[in-house]
Amino acid sequence: MSELRVVIADDAMFMRTVLKNLLLEENIEVVGEASNGNEAIELAKAERPDIMTLDITMPELDGISAIPKILEASPNTKIIMVSAMGQQGMVIDAIKKGAKDFITKPFEKSRILQAIKKVMDY
Repeated sequence: MSELRVVIADDAMFMRTVLKNLLLEENIEVVGEASNGNEAIELAKAERPDIMTLDITMPELDGISAIPKILEASPNTKIIMVSAMGQQGMVIDAIKKGAKDFITKPFEKSRILQAIKKVMDY
């Protein structure tokens, strides 16, 4: 999976760091990190990542609102939503807007890798 380019969007630096370290252990390149939806859109334009992990709840612009703009900027980017427990309704909205999968916090490495494999097989 080393040729994959990923952007991580989460307002919590701790969560970005955990996710980044898990991906780096698998030789997956993290090309950018965003702390809100607006930054995620800018990184989608600049980097055109293969995958973007996108937290649902972020300041300025939440993940669900950012999805259409990210896909407009980078149509081939596969979006994996990151949700806390109890956000299932929001996850359904995200899938309807174009997200390909979701992972729930706290996440396990096996689930992250499963989601990446699933979206890349689309």
